[in-house]
Amino acid sequence: MNPLFLLLLGILAIILLSSRFKLHTFVVLFGLTITLGLLAGFVPADVLKYAREGFGHTIEKVGLLIVLGTLLGSLLDRSGATLSIANFLLSRVGAGQTALAVTLMAFLVGLPIFCDSGFIVLSGLVLALAQRVQQGHLRLVLCLAGGLYSVHCLVPPHPGITAAVGVLNADTGQMMLLGTALALPLTVVAYLWARYADRRFGSSVDQFDAEVDTLRPEPSPPTLLPSVAGALAAIFVPIGLIALKSVLGLNPALWPATLLTGVGFLGDPIAALGVGIGIALSLFPKLTKALFNELTEESIVKAGPVLVIVAAGGAFGEIIKHMGLETQLTGFAQQVSLGLLLPFGLTVLLKTAQGSSTVAVLAVASLLQPLLPMLGFVTDWDKVLVLAAMGAGSMTLSHANDAYFWVVARFGQLPTPLMLRTYSVMTVWMGLSAFLSLLLVAWLTR
Repeated sequence: MNPLFLLLLGILAIILLSSRFKLHTFVVLFGLTITLGLLAGFVPADVLKYAREGFGHTIEKVGLLIVLGTLLGSLLDRSGATLSIANFLLSRVGAGQTALAVTLMAFLVGLPIFCDSGFIVLSGLVLALAQRVQQGHLRLVLCLAGGLYSVHCLVPPHPGITAAVGVLNADTGQMMLLGTALALPLTVVAYLWARYADRRFGSSVDQFDAEVDTLRPEPSPPTLLPSVAGALAAIFVPIGLIALKSVLGLNPALWPATLLTGVGFLGDPIAALGVGIGIALSLFPKLTKALFNELTEESIVKAGPVLVIVAAGGAFGEIIKHMGLETQLTGFAQQVSLGLLLPFGLTVLLKTAQGSSTVAVLAVASLLQPLLPMLGFVTDWDKVLVLAAMGAGSMTLSHANDAYFWVVARFGQLPTPLMLRTYSVMTVWMGLSAFLSLLLVAWLTR
């Protein structure tokens, strides 16, 4: 069958099977891997060979990174480091700037922690703050949700963008630097939209119960929280090490070989996350073996579903890579130059249709990876720009088929119609703002 037709069929099948028929993403991706391989005319033995290779190579690239990133997030959650950062920020800005403090807190906490976990942990504090300072409930909830979401879609080691880095064989440090730079203005967009939405729709929020319900974990007593310096170090030391490796690598001739060797090791994402985990372990006043084993088991269980989906996406991409799409799309790519709009638009389509940012960015990375040279993306920096376009698309638009949408609605105590009018619209503005900022970066650097 025609490879281009199979590509379009694969995209349509992902949308329908994931969103309309609610099949598990792993089943969808792996099933399509086998189906498209057979329809493309490969012998069954080669289909299985490509599936195994794609699955294994993807785990090799990102498996440890996802597991260690999840463990770091769990340690910061349980030690109270996230709450320590929150209290510090709030004490510095004062009650009049609570929304700004919540936005900054969400950005910092969201760097190493999944957005849904961060929201669940911090939502109780945010709701209590809303009642204490008499500042808009809706405003604070949107600031928290937007700040966490901005980095989740753009900055490794979050699973979707991390897996896409592996698929495209791009530089993790460069993606981390660019993703963080793009996420910063997005927090401003979220903050400004939250202010507007609170003025426009805030009166429709019912009076919420000040008591934290039993589904929300209670924060540790303030006297047991770790130091702010230690909590921030666990987040920023790994990021700094990874970024430093990329910076030194821009012109290695300027630096001593011993420095390059040391930073090359510690700046590897796996080693850097190990350093962060070591710092996070030191934040516990008393860490027993039983507690450590419990947190490790919890992290492995949490990372498992992400890993199998990511690996299945790698298998899907391996089949796509061998289908001969280059011949079909070379002429089209030369005649119609969509540039970064192509990865952005495809990711928006998949995100809106099936809900998962991780699945959307991974699927598009797998689809486009073998086609990048024909589309005009040939350098390492081009790959990072493409990844950032996918990340921007993966946050547009979050609505009722997105698990994070329901986390925000449930723990933020917002009714569904209000969520659609405020939070969902905010994600559209954030995605478009990220893409426009990326176009400016691409124009300045290419």
